[in-house]
Amino acid sequence: MTANPDNRIQKVVILGGGTAGWMTAAYLGKALQGTVGITVLEAPTIPRIGVGEATVPNLQRSFFDFLGISEDDWMRECNASFKMAVRFVNWRTEGPAQATARELRNGGPDHFYHPFGLLPDYGQTPLSHFWFKRKYEGRTTEPFDYACFREPPVMDALKAPRWLDGRPATRYAWHFDAQLVADFLRRFATEKQGVHHVQDAMVRVEQDDHGYVTALRTKGGLTLEADLFVDCSGFRGLLINQALEEPFIDMGDHLLCDSAVATAVPHDDKRYGIEPYTSAIAMSSGWTWKIPMLGRFGTGYVYSSKFTDQESATQEFCNLWDLDPEQAKFNHIRFRVGRNRRAWVKNVVGIGLSSCFLEPLESTGIYFITAAIYQLAKHFPDRNFSQGLIDSFNHEIELMFDDTRDFIQAHFYYAPRNDTPFWQANKNLRLPENIQKKISAYRAGLPINSPITDESTYYGNFEAEFRNFWTNGSYYCIFSGLGLHPDAPLPALAHQPESVAGAEPLFETVKRQQQNLLETLPSAYDYLRQLHGA
Repeated sequence: MTANPDNRIQKVVILGGGTAGWMTAAYLGKALQGTVGITVLEAPTIPRIGVGEATVPNLQRSFFDFLGISEDDWMRECNASFKMAVRFVNWRTEGPAQATARELRNGGPDHFYHPFGLLPDYGQTPLSHFWFKRKYEGRTTEPFDYACFREPPVMDALKAPRWLDGRPATRYAWHFDAQLVADFLRRFATEKQGVHHVQDAMVRVEQDDHGYVTALRTKGGLTLEADLFVDCSGFRGLLINQALEEPFIDMGDHLLCDSAVATAVPHDDKRYGIEPYTSAIAMSSGWTWKIPMLGRFGTGYVYSSKFTDQESATQEFCNLWDLDPEQAKFNHIRFRVGRNRRAWVKNVVGIGLSSCFLEPLESTGIYFITAAIYQLAKHFPDRNFSQGLIDSFNHEIELMFDDTRDFIQAHFYYAPRNDTPFWQANKNLRLPENIQKKISAYRAGLPINSPITDESTYYGNFEAEFRNFWTNGSYYCIFSGLGLHPDAPLPALAHQPESVAGAEPLFETVKRQQQNLLETLPSAYDYLRQLHGA
């Protein structure tokens, strides 16, 4: 049926700016083709320390390409750098992660990568399964990531993922200053899309007899009416949690970290180079991120307040980077872990921190925002607010969040570290049934998900990209990196000697590709200086 044009959504109000608010405004402005009035109500805030944001590879295609913004244009505006992987340091070795920045860059014997490169396959069987057969039979001691992906030696050498002429050499994501991204998108949305920007604080929510929000009143005396409201107010959830009283499901029984201390650290790029990856460094009561950008890196210690206090965590963090706790400027953050029971209730949609949050171990914050606004545009309602549309949207967000939560919990559950109460406690948490089934399949030697074998397949499967970001290669990287392996090789391979023999040259192909990239790619430092005109 064709909806009555008079029943179309006419106005949308987004409560909150920041990355979530301005990404939502810009995306809806393009998706709705100027047919809806969009207002962002943003309370003036005190500028915070830019501690860096890391992303996943679909950001350019699913967001910036959709807006018609080139990668180089937004990178220059946002002090962006490259991210080819997450590098996990000290997740197997017991003891403090006290090291100089140079030692951490080299990683020592206890590091492994979760690369964004594509895992090759042979005859629709991922190369991971042939690698494990080699390892099981004692024919290799080479780690999975270095044997099956082109990227690890390239990252060790601090190379860029693009040649100097701009051609990409592999898949990658980005690091950037989130405040600069929000500012860039604010200018784009207001100047090119006509989004209305109101800088004021909300003081009251008006609702009708059925509980639908009708207007927001501001401290400055404005009344902002709309048909649809998007809550980007952060952890407070001013609309969806406070006004509509939608319960937040706490996931502290799955993930123990609930706090962070963060700062930015100056860095001598010319002397040490720029790392083209995010580091996740295991600590006594959690882990520390390191997000390199030009001239500095953002870093933060994500920890559990059940196992350490703010003062102790800050001191351990300072010890890691040789910081003076009296001189350094810190952001101290307390966060809630979990999701709303429903991300969309009546005429309010939560996006960003007001909807869900997981610690940023796999850089899922921007991914969650992008997926949610994509689904909102896909499920965009009229003023009838069809419950079928709302239920479908909520189902997609729930699947996305819970699958990611399970994957991240498995990092802690299977980490060999057992030297502090925090790491011991993670071994006693309950693993959800979903991840238990995947572990069972993994131990049996089966692929956990269908592998993505080439760029055309990956980029042609846009919906699946949001539904199930974590591929077979992702699970293999983490599990093998932590020392968790199948019980035996995939049994079917015992009956496929031609396939096993046919896969062998792939390992040599990976080695040749590694060497070629090492010889032809510029350093990340040189590429970023050229890009940013530094």
